Amino acid sequence: MPVISIFFGIVIRMHYREHEPGHFHAEHQGQQGKFDFAGEMTIGNIQPRTALRLIREWAVLHRAELQANWERMKTGQPLSRIAPLE
Repeated sequence: MPVISIFFGIVIRMHYREHEPGHFHAEHQGQQGKFDFAGEMTIGNIQPRTALRLIREWAVLHRAELQANWERMKTGQPLSRIAPLE
């Protein structure tokens, strides 16, 4: 699963051959979650709230890039790295 961004100990990935709707996966301190492009966790157990807030903030800032990567993924193209949250 390609890593598309890393920030503050949070690793963001996007799988190839995934199902709709568009989403990404995040991992923080061994906890994992699946997020929509608005940064809302749809499945997972990531804590603390600070990590969730950072993931949401990052997703909102990079929503267009996440969508572009989703489109690349569907056609088998390489995914682009997305700038970390600073």
